[in-house]
Amino acid sequence: MSAVTTPPIDLYYWTTPNGWKASIMLEECGLPYRMIPINIGKGAQKAPEFLAVSPNGKIPVIVDPDGPGGAPITVFESNAILQYLGRKSGCLYPQDERARIAVDIWLFWQAANFGPTLGQTHHFRIYASEKIPYAVERFTAETTRLYTVLDAQLGRHAHVAGEECSIADIAILTWAKMWERQGQDIAAFPNLARWIDAMKARPGVQRGFKLKPEPDEAAEAPRG
Repeated sequence: MSAVTTPPIDLYYWTTPNGWKASIMLEECGLPYRMIPINIGKGAQKAPEFLAVSPNGKIPVIVDPDGPGGAPITVFESNAILQYLGRKSGCLYPQDERARIAVDIWLFWQAANFGPTLGQTHHFRIYASEKIPYAVERFTAETTRLYTVLDAQLGRHAHVAGEECSIADIAILTWAKMWERQGQDIAAFPNLARWIDAMKARPGVQRGFKLKPEPDEAAEAPRG
């Protein structure tokens, strides 16, 4: 009898903090996938074909041909992807309700606070055509405050939501690893520095960060 082959998940991807969340999770959980590059620098996220799977025009997106009940499913929004893949694989998303609530708290903290604030910090410090001191100072200061919150949490636990690595760690790491671009001094956050080093040492994290499409390449062969 031939072995059952799991069909690969399509990952619509580009190298951004949110894109890395999905590539790291797929690698961490050992799920087969194929990468479909969406070159956001060339506006590929606005193409009708992509908007058909991502109504908000943002990466990442996954299309799982073996979704709930065996039917295909499309998932967009990076943290929803983390939750979906965690439930599907049983990887990095605890089944115990109290532990899962702790993970969800920090996952939503990232979505509502950490990611948006750091994204604005990147914009006003690096990408804005006009440097606006008020905006730079405001978002840099709020980034410092959020790093202080995170450092305190990591002083109490080995990982963001407790002693075990979870999807909350993945969601936060992809932004926190770029602390220099956000005008932060990592020496001021020793617990955070320890955690970043530990997370970056994980093989799945390393593979997820290394996924780098060429601008015009077609979908790669399945990985995982």
